[in-house]
Amino acid sequence: MRPRTLNEYLGQSHLLGVDKPLRQALEAGQPHSMILWGPPGVGKTTLARLIAEQGDLRYVSLSAVMSGVKEIREAVEQAREAQIRDGRPTLLFVDEVHRFNKAQQDAFLPYIEDGTFIFIGATTENPSFELNGALLSRARVYVLKPLSEPVLLEALKNALDDAVRGLGERQLHASEEVLSFLARAADGDARKAFNLLEVASDLAHEHQITLETVKEVVQERWRRFDKGGEAFYDQISALHKSMRGSDPDAALYWMCRMLDGGCDPLYIARRVVRMASEDIGNADPRGVQLALNAWDVQTRLGSPEGELAIAHAVVYLAVAPKSNAVYKAFKAAQQHVSQTPSLEVPLHIRNAPTGLMSELGYGVEYRYAHDEPEAYAAGETYFPDMLVGTRYYEPVPRGLELKIMDKLKHLRSLDEASHHQRSAEPDA
Repeated sequence: MRPRTLNEYLGQSHLLGVDKPLRQALEAGQPHSMILWGPPGVGKTTLARLIAEQGDLRYVSLSAVMSGVKEIREAVEQAREAQIRDGRPTLLFVDEVHRFNKAQQDAFLPYIEDGTFIFIGATTENPSFELNGALLSRARVYVLKPLSEPVLLEALKNALDDAVRGLGERQLHASEEVLSFLARAADGDARKAFNLLEVASDLAHEHQITLETVKEVVQERWRRFDKGGEAFYDQISALHKSMRGSDPDAALYWMCRMLDGGCDPLYIARRVVRMASEDIGNADPRGVQLALNAWDVQTRLGSPEGELAIAHAVVYLAVAPKSNAVYKAFKAAQQHVSQTPSLEVPLHIRNAPTGLMSELGYGVEYRYAHDEPEAYAAGETYFPDMLVGTRYYEPVPRGLELKIMDKLKHLRSLDEASHHQRSAEPDA
């Protein structure tokens, strides 16, 4: 059922619709090197074939999973020979191009540059991370989207009716409900849709594909989830941002999407602890403890009890007061440390376990906070001399940090009073 012309190609209207730049370039006979980025089963290979046919180009295909530099060189030589022999240009299609290492990707560059072939690479991974900048600079990136249910429904109907390439000769019947169920189960993947339809057709009775039959066929998860891939990190990011944005419903949705796709609940639990520290912080310190408790429940009891405990933590964090003050302070302190020399610890806050260290002034004039009013040594300094007065942590006016803010303001007022008192002394 692979489309034979651009008019048969379903989906990707944002690229191939009327008056879209890619469609116009192809119809004008001006193909160019490109990267096709999208999930499986959305038409990357098909589009490359159609571009070759549309431009009357010699089509050569490589798989980055099975090929290496040797195969690249052979493809280059064949392209050169074809150009000399009959003047026909070559389109080199590389599937899973992100599987090639840097050296292998670099091998294409001079031949793209001198026009030996038009290069089209297909990838399911983000090209920004997986492809060399030099290769990206020589090819335009086009993003292919998952196919919508209406598009998949149309594709299934075509396959059911086509007697030459599809199942038409079997004279099978399937209701709109049945085909819609298969379209939803395919989850944006035309290849998966056709595979499900083919299996269901083998199980059909009296030329009828029933809903019961397709439910037997569809016994796997529908939703896309790529452990360690683009979708994985997109979804954990969506969970984090939903929690940060105080939307418990969206946070639960993304958590369940990840679980549904086979994500390890312990991974989610670990990330939830990070969320509690980064986005809740001292506005509600119970958040970290609740997240740790959920992690512990998952470790001790497994699923489903552990997943419910994680959901408990996710909802709590979503509705808790938010503060990234500690996160920002930690990052600022890290940056400050990396940009300053190795400053020594002031003598007055060093321990003096030996007589020599006492003679050298270790611990001299140290004020024990518990012996001071309010258990606070007003005016005391703990930074190296050149950093006295530095501040990283600025509490926000939410949750417990409101009280922390008031406490710090009070302590700093005590420091100010102490400084004024010392400056007023005669020998100051």
